[in-house]
Amino acid sequence: MELVQTSFAQVQPIAAVASTLFYARLFELDPALKVLFRGDMNEQGHKLMTMLGIAVANLNKPEIVMPALRKLGERHAGYGVTDAHYDTVGAALLWTLEQGLGPAFTPEVRNAWTAVYVLVSDTMKAAARRVSADDLSFSGQERHAGLT
Repeated sequence: MELVQTSFAQVQPIAAVASTLFYARLFELDPALKVLFRGDMNEQGHKLMTMLGIAVANLNKPEIVMPALRKLGERHAGYGVTDAHYDTVGAALLWTLEQGLGPAFTPEVRNAWTAVYVLVSDTMKAAARRVSADDLSFSGQERHAGLT
């Protein structure tokens, strides 16, 4: 956790550049993801860096981070985000950190970020699956009750 926090502190001064790099890389890896983003990408980048900052600052406080990640996962399910998209986001994130940190992006830092991202994405995906399962269950109940 400490490696993630200290390395993110090095990225924060270039947050606007980092978010621009991130989205450029994300759309390079999967151009189809562009349709999931509506609105001002500068604002989206600011939201991304703010969310990352809050998550990184609270890594040692799972009682804060985990509920927030679950809610984020639920919202992302509504946007049409799939499990495969999380893999692409992870790849774009690691690439962005490598660009922003340069030689400070050591194998240890990469491994620390990878471990944190796996936890984040697994939590969000599980929440998204619960929302989807609840939606399917509710739809089934509606049909059974003759509501559709």
